[in-house]
Amino acid sequence: MMSLFTASLIIFALTLGAVFAYFAIKSRDLVKAAVFSAGQSAAFALAFFMLMAPDIVLAYVAVAIGIYTVVLLYVINKTERFEEAEE
Repeated sequence: MMSLFTASLIIFALTLGAVFAYFAIKSRDLVKAAVFSAGQSAAFALAFFMLMAPDIVLAYVAVAIGIYTVVLLYVINKTERFEEAEE
């Protein structure tokens, strides 16, 4: 059985991931959006770790936090940093 502390930590991690996803979507600064996306990935990795899935955590951290964020920052560097405001 899962303890109350573990369940609470999983709920916290998933909520934090949802908050980071919201901030990533709403941010006009694309570098901040990439950082929020990495934060969301870290929160989900914590949830996977608490669900006792270490193999998924290792792959998820390497891809979602590492490679994905580096590629996003590289692409942002080659384009505009700030998203244009909608009129």
